Amino acid sequence: MARPAPRSAAVFRLMAASLLAAGLGAAQAALPLQAEAPAFSAPAALDGATFTFELGPALAQGPVVLYFYPAAFTQGCSLEARSFAQAMDDFQALGATVVGVSTDTLETLQRFSASDCQGRFAVAADGDGRIMRAYDAVSPRRVDYAARTSYVISPQGRILHHHTDPNPEAHARLALQALRKWRAEGGAPPAP
Repeated sequence: MARPAPRSAAVFRLMAASLLAAGLGAAQAALPLQAEAPAFSAPAALDGATFTFELGPALAQGPVVLYFYPAAFTQGCSLEARSFAQAMDDFQALGATVVGVSTDTLETLQRFSASDCQGRFAVAADGDGRIMRAYDAVSPRRVDYAARTSYVISPQGRILHHHTDPNPEAHARLALQALRKWRAEGGAPPAP
């Protein structure tokens, strides 16, 4: 016969279940700092043109800002895309590539990349959710959507920064801060 769990463990499980049901707790999940970033390739769009985005070749050029968002053309996702687009000169000055990922169709992302992303950075289609699962960026409320999570990945393929927050306003700013800190600490893109 199984021994009953101590009361403190039962209380902890109840609190954890309540947090998950409320959409909290799991929303803070992300790959740990210095973890190896999972490699991926995905169909993508940049200013309406389609191509295959591959993490490896992008990292060979410098750091990558990878951000996950729930759905194109929603209020928060459009706001977030515009904030990344407006900061692209700063990202490029730091040698960084920016790519957004959602479970939207490639056709939707063609339009989104040209409008809300202002043709400044690529967005990739994760139709089967494989990438968001690999990056622990699944929405706790709807498993078919990504959680709003952003990462900065070093050219060596290591997680330098992660931020999970349903509020879209700070993601681009915090990614830039992480890149500036990395650069100040001696980080540099790979030699050509």
